[in-house]
Amino acid sequence: MNLVTIGHWSLLGGIILAVIAGAGLTQIAGLAAILFILGLIVGFLNVTETESTPFLVAVIALIVIGVAGLQFGQLSPMVTAILENFIAFVGAAGLVVSIKQILTVAKPTS
Repeated sequence: MNLVTIGHWSLLGGIILAVIAGAGLTQIAGLAAILFILGLIVGFLNVTETESTPFLVAVIALIVIGVAGLQFGQLSPMVTAILENFIAFVGAAGLVVSIKQILTVAKPTS
């Protein structure tokens, strides 16, 4: 199994876990930590240099929509739980990609 495959399965697993646990179909101990670790894996293995900007824009949009929805409290408990799970998952991936971008931009040119 290569790194691309691991990254792909981490992405699918994170999405599935976020929805299943948010919908209340199962209780998973340490779910936030699991989603965070899967998000880190996705950030390291799945997002290339050329995909960084669109990925970060999507992460920002998801987090803003999620936080706004959670703040207004007009969502059902199931949707709220799914959004919280997605924020934990995608936020970790966005953290990795943004740090990689900062290091790339801050690298001195020769």
